Parts: sequence; structure tokens; C-alpha cells
Amino acid sequence: MVEVKPDIETFAKIKVVGVGGSGGSAVSRMIRSKLRGVEFIAINTDVQALHHVQAPMRIHIGKTVTRGLGAGMNPELGRRAADENQNEIRDALKGADMVFITCGLGGGTGSGAGPKVAELAKEVGALTVAVVTKPFGFEGNQRKQISEKSHEEFAEYVDTIITIPNDRILQIIDKKTSLTDAFDIVDDVLRQAVQGISDIITIPGMINVDFADVKAVMENTGSALMGIGRGSGENRAVEAAKAAVASPLLELSIDGARGILFTVTGDSTLGMHEVAEAAKVITGSAEPEAKIIFGAVIDEAMKDEVKITVVATGFEDRNRARVLQGAVSKFTAAAPFPATIPQSHLATVKAKEMARSDRKVKVIDAPEETFVISDASKGGDAGAEEELEIPAFIRKKMG
Repeated sequence: MVEVKPDIETFAKIKVVGVGGSGGSAVSRMIRSKLRGVEFIAINTDVQALHHVQAPMRIHIGKTVTRGLGAGMNPELGRRAADENQNEIRDALKGADMVFITCGLGGGTGSGAGPKVAELAKEVGALTVAVVTKPFGFEGNQRKQISEKSHEEFAEYVDTIITIPNDRILQIIDKKTSLTDAFDIVDDVLRQAVQGISDIITIPGMINVDFADVKAVMENTGSALMGIGRGSGENRAVEAAKAAVASPLLELSIDGARGILFTVTGDSTLGMHEVAEAAKVITGSAEPEAKIIFGAVIDEAMKDEVKITVVATGFEDRNRARVLQGAVSKFTAAAPFPATIPQSHLATVKAKEMARSDRKVKVIDAPEETFVISDASKGGDAGAEEELEIPAFIRKKMG
């Protein structure tokens, strides 16, 4: 019998687009983490910041609008820049089955150009998912207002939005964590949100979940919860499930979800009863008629550990999607979101991040196009998705 080995190229084509400074930084983090099975694109008005992004394709937008500088806190400039280069962006997105757009909201480029990129991704027929951050509370009301407007525009085009409020970062770091290390954590949270979903598609399992399953749960569903949890010992699967649905960094709880996709990864000792108990934790607060899709991956490298990835969507009445009020969950086993980040670990991560990529990159400059501002009217969450656009002088220090 001929053994068929799936090639990574046979999976759905996934493209990850980082827009603005925060988005570009997150993309570089994903590349350094060797995220498999996806293509990376970076888009920015700031040519200096774009130069440092490690994406194979980098698109400099708004060359005649911002003259190589950032958009500041002017999302109208960001939108105009994306309009100017819409043909190049559209060409870069063609062929994608799924597009992730990652950025911060509340500044200029991410808030203004991000929704335009989402619009173009939908035009090419891709399942479109935004993974965005909210600004810190100390950044003021103006950034909050910009982010709220940007979220409304995103909601007009994306299928799903996953939101990480930056203020939640303060709950999982100790008081000695530096500014640059805190921003590294923000980048890594964005990375894990994208990877958690892309791995579901690209890593084959014993009970396989493919792109069609992901699309069934995420298409046209609005806000989403995505969590990853790990557990070990006697109650490893239940602990992993609790951690996955109770991350202190995510804005929504799983209550009222109408679509849930979850995968369980463990070694060959993973038991059916373990999986059943974990499933009860995950689906217990969902709608009775919720669409549930389940996958399982056997990986001997997990040893005694179990990892569970959960994607929950379909919060039909946004008010029923309970917004967590900042209390850190008692479940702290989630691998991506530990309760505290040891300084030694941050130092190790920072040392690894110093390595520069030697990959060749393609930088695209485009001619001027007509400027059209979209007045998106479709509403989003009451807790709108927002951005932290990190000032250039801080980004330079971050390397």
C-alpha cells in the first residue's frame, strides 16, 4: 500500500498580514518562532519601521501621502495610504484561502489601513480574521475613540475579530518587567492567537480538523475567543480545558458561544474519558444548539502533558458575550498566558529575538491611486478593538 504523506503545500493557503508598527512587530515574532504553513506580508506607511520587519514581502503604502513617515494618530491618512496601494495589496492577497490581519488599534496606520486590507481580503474570497490589540488605558481617550471607529470599520469586512486588551498584560507580568519586555509579550500573544488557529489547519491529527471546519465555525461570526491551555498530571485534560477558556488576556468569556472548535493534543496515553471531561468544561457554557467541532492530535513529544486549543464564535447577541472585568482567572495553566513571566525567561526570549533574519525580501512601492474613505456603519462590540502604535523611538530601542 502506498503511504500518502500530506505536504504542507496541500493545505489551505494562509497569509498573515501585519499592518502598522505593532502588526509588523508581531509578524517578525511569528517568523522568528518558525510558524509553519503560512505566508507573511508586512504593510506600513513608515518605511524605516518596515525595513526592520522580517517578512518576505513588505509593502510600503502611502508613499506620496506620508512621504515615508508614519501616519501618527491620523487613521484617515492610513486609509488613504492603503487606498493608494490597493492594487498591490490585492495582488499580494490573491490565492489566499484565509487571511489573518494583525495590528494595534488606536493610532494611524493600523486603525486606518487595517480595515482596507480586510476589505481587499474579502474581495479575493478569503476567510478574513483580525487579531488586534486595545490600547493601554493610560494612552487616553483620543486613542480609545480612534480604536472604536476602527473596530466598526473592521467589523464591516472581517469574518471574525479576536481582541487582546493591552491592559490585561499588566495582570500577567511582575512589577520588575521592563517596557520592552512587556511589548515583547504583546507581540507573542498576537503570535499565539494566529498560530493557535493556523496549527489547527496545518497539523494533521488522528481526528482531523481542516480548513472547512475552521471556516464553518469562523465565517461571518463577529467577535471570537481563542485560547490555548496546558495541563499535566491526573487531571491534565480538564486543567488544560479550563486554562484554554479562561485566559485573563481575552476580552470575552465562552458563555453563549454558538460555534466551538477545539483540538486536544497529547501522547498515546490520552484517554477517551479524559477528552470527554475536557469537552464538558469547554462546551458547558455554550448555547445548547451550538455547532461543536472536535479534533485530536497524538504527539508523543507531549509526554504527560495535554494541550487544548479552543476557538469559540457566534456570540449572536454581543451583550450576552460576557466581558471579563479584569480579575485574573484562577486557572493559570495556559501555556501562552502564564500568571507571571519570570525575568529569566524574558531575558532568554530577548536574547533569541536579537538574531536577525537573512531572508531576502521584496519591497513594493506603488503609484498613487484614488483616495476613497469608507464610512463603515456596521456596529461592533461595546468593548471595541483598539491599537497601541508604539512610538518610533521606543521601537528602535526594541530592535
